[in-house]
Amino acid sequence: MDRTQLAALLRQARARVRPGDVGLPNGARRQVPGLRREEVAQLAGVSVDYVVRLEQGRGPRPSAAVLGALARALRLEDIERDLMFRLAGSAPPQEGRIAMVVRPSVLRLLDRMADLPALVISAKADVLAWNSMAAALLGDFSAWSPARRNIIWQSFLGTEPSRVVFTPEEAEAAAESWVASLRSAKATYPNDPDLARMITELCSRSERFEWLWREGRTGNWRSATKTIDHPEVGRMVLDCDALFVPETDQAVVVYSAAPGTPAASALELLRITGTQQLSERR
Repeated sequence: MDRTQLAALLRQARARVRPGDVGLPNGARRQVPGLRREEVAQLAGVSVDYVVRLEQGRGPRPSAAVLGALARALRLEDIERDLMFRLAGSAPPQEGRIAMVVRPSVLRLLDRMADLPALVISAKADVLAWNSMAAALLGDFSAWSPARRNIIWQSFLGTEPSRVVFTPEEAEAAAESWVASLRSAKATYPNDPDLARMITELCSRSERFEWLWREGRTGNWRSATKTIDHPEVGRMVLDCDALFVPETDQAVVVYSAAPGTPAASALELLRITGTQQLSERR
């Protein structure tokens, strides 16, 4: 482990990532050009002291899971991610694993969607990146630990209330769709250890998931119409579509509404007020 070079890489990467790049509000009176150490820690699911020690070249050897979380938090490209793993004394992610780092070109696309909620999910529905509008609409994803920052896990095992409102029929269809998509991911990535652990946990802790898993259905994520019950702007019905990135099996999920509809007006109000409130809470 080369602690000195690893520390330099982490400091440089943190300095060039803007809060808005990772779906966080810019806020006022910022004293650093990029992310604060506290923000990196929250996004990566580690303590602030841990980040401080790594940046000062005196931290312990990070696990592969922590390195992956830091790579996502700092938006490292594949070459930088692999270098970070090697400097930490670990082998870079191998072929056949689910891609957990978002390509810079996809992140640029996310940044341009300033007026629409958008997020990037992995092949097993990990929330990898999101913009400020997505956080304002659906809640602060950085509040979830990286290991639990997964839509399917939250759907079956999460305890926090969701802003997405389902009828009983819609809830049943959504559960079937998520399990089917996870089975498809398992067929594509049979040797991914994180996927295997997630499926094992879901089967052991959720009878509903285990029953659906035994049914053996497969399928991909589908576009849908979703009802969001927002605490500030009220209930809105939005189109939810996915733009797929074939090389990584990731998807850019975008929420939108037809112009002139009440939902479009609610989104505009959220763009003005919702992100400001998120900034004030920080």
